[in-house]
Amino acid sequence: MKLHTKITAILAMGLLLNSCSGNDDNETITGTGTLGIEFDNAFGGNDLILNAANTATSNNEILKISQVKYIVSNIVLTAEDGTTFTYPKNESYFIVDESDENSLVLDLDDVPAANYTKVKFGIGVDEAQYNLGQAAQADFAAQAATAGLLPSWNDGYGFLSFDGTFTASNYPEATPYHILTGKTAANYNYKEITLNLPTKALVRTNIAPEIHIIADVSKLIDGTNKISLAGNVTGNIANITGAANVGLVTQNLDGVFTVAHVHND
Repeated sequence: MKLHTKITAILAMGLLLNSCSGNDDNETITGTGTLGIEFDNAFGGNDLILNAANTATSNNEILKISQVKYIVSNIVLTAEDGTTFTYPKNESYFIVDESDENSLVLDLDDVPAANYTKVKFGIGVDEAQYNLGQAAQADFAAQAATAGLLPSWNDGYGFLSFDGTFTASNYPEATPYHILTGKTAANYNYKEITLNLPTKALVRTNIAPEIHIIADVSKLIDGTNKISLAGNVTGNIANITGAANVGLVTQNLDGVFTVAHVHND
């Protein structure tokens, strides 16, 4: 009798555990929540500190970075079932500025509850949006102009601005450099980045995940395409703003961004 009672209890416990497991697997996910996307700028695997000397690039150039700014836009989240959520376009333009801590985390509201496995975003303002004209994006255009990313409407948005000084064997004194991407006569140079998440972002009414993205800005000039600052000095500044170099920097964006981890708090 005692053995029979023990077996019955074990079977009952097993059924209970299976039932609990089944409920978790078949959780009904409803409602909306918030999601944060943090952009953590780095240089060659180290945390980026403005105006501090960084490790040398493959061209043996040592950079001191004074400014990193870029426009993040058109955010799309992909859930584990393959469905996508596109953040409302008129709210999907942000300026990430290393000097402004409050700009480094993008807070997305009213995100449908789901288990998200991918994030896609643009660097810059897409051409279709730009072609709507300045009046259609007056608030963001003003914000970009204040940030120095819209010098004039006809010239178009600056998508990414990367500035500072560098030294090299043939430039032992600190020499300014200026990198600015955006549209050129030949190409628009807007770039979309898609990243897989190492852990699902569990958006719930009571869970607000944060996706932590590392942006290794050394790869802007030291990625697949190697761009020498010393080789682009004109007068007393290295200008990486011409069409050919802008295209190379834009291609390098594919290697700049990686997801470090996801917080599901």
